[in-house]
Amino acid sequence: MEKKIIKVTAAIFVNDGMLLIAKRKPTARLPNLWEFPGGKIEPNETPRECLKRELKEEFDIDVSVGEYVGSNIHTYDFGTIELMAFRASWEKGDFKLLDHEEIRWIFKHELDQFDFAPADRAFAEQLMNGAIEIQKLS
Repeated sequence: MEKKIIKVTAAIFVNDGMLLIAKRKPTARLPNLWEFPGGKIEPNETPRECLKRELKEEFDIDVSVGEYVGSNIHTYDFGTIELMAFRASWEKGDFKLLDHEEIRWIFKHELDQFDFAPADRAFAEQLMNGAIEIQKLS
């Protein structure tokens, strides 16, 4: 029987050349690992709609979602996910930690200092090696 792939989104936020990363809570699945924030796509929801909703739920911010950056499929013990990354920019609202332990704005060369969730590691590596460019959302 073929396993269902769980579709999940991630935001690549760039602000003044820095990237936003978020640390999962100790009580969450994949505890204490860092990630690019986002979440699971609900039925009848587009990936962009999902990202806007998730970032509102997790940080109480409004964002605009830009270009699709790429996807990574990773199998965990709880299932297989397809993580789809999009560029995103903060529009309004003050960041509140409603679903994470902490957030940090870091430079791309600092990404390897953080323990990322396995599905997010591919994007961290691509950002570090330049395969995904750090640029402003246009």
